[in-house]
Amino acid sequence: MLERTGHMALADGRMLADREGGVGIITFNQPEKRNAMSIEMWEGLGDILDAYAADETITCVILQGAGDKAFVSGADISQFARNRSNAEAQKEYERRTGGGRTKLADFPKPVIAKIRGFCMGGGLAIAMAADLRVSAEDGQFGIPAARLSIAYAPDSVKRLVDLVGPAQARMILYTGRRLTAAQAERVGLINECVTVDALDDAAMSLARTIAENAPLSIRASKLTINEMLKDEGKRNMEAIRAIGELCFNSADYKEGRTAFMEKRKPVFTGR
Repeated sequence: MLERTGHMALADGRMLADREGGVGIITFNQPEKRNAMSIEMWEGLGDILDAYAADETITCVILQGAGDKAFVSGADISQFARNRSNAEAQKEYERRTGGGRTKLADFPKPVIAKIRGFCMGGGLAIAMAADLRVSAEDGQFGIPAARLSIAYAPDSVKRLVDLVGPAQARMILYTGRRLTAAQAERVGLINECVTVDALDDAAMSLARTIAENAPLSIRASKLTINEMLKDEGKRNMEAIRAIGELCFNSADYKEGRTAFMEKRKPVFTGR
């Protein structure tokens, strides 16, 4: 279990968990391989996300890569020969990493990807699974699947299309070309491009702004956006209705109204 005020290391120290106030910070810590994701790192990520989901004092999460060369450069290629050598091996790889991927995709709280350097392939898939993406100007983005003769995962392709549209998605996938952070911002792949020196403050300021808002409202917004991105017949409208009722019946709704009338900053508790 993640200590509320402490530091935790998983996957032999390649996944780190820390916190600053109500903001959880997850670090991909394999800088010698540009933070390439191993199977063990995926498993560690899942464990950290479980702990953060259960911790009511964590209201927002930042994902970051160790060092200044990469967010996540992709999957750990050194494991391909052993774990992804053919279609059957790929199924086992997907089984072992699927838990972490699902937990990231279904995480109920806002997630911010704070990006420096390489954000490629599987790394870009991680960033796209976050709610928001802030990159330093040295960020590099791309999907080299076409150069490895592999099929990019369908859920990641959908996120790419949702973010940049089908025309830009085709360009990115067919060519395997890299985008600069400025280009990524222009096509909608990231939310904001800032200077290297401004990155830490930009990401933490965004996280704190989110953390200061009503947790139930943020949760409702995330759930509703995710459901609206699904095909109409697959949307869970009952879940949307239920979270709406929870918001309107909450103590935080009363606090928000009272603080507005009293012209003061509200203090939300998530209840």
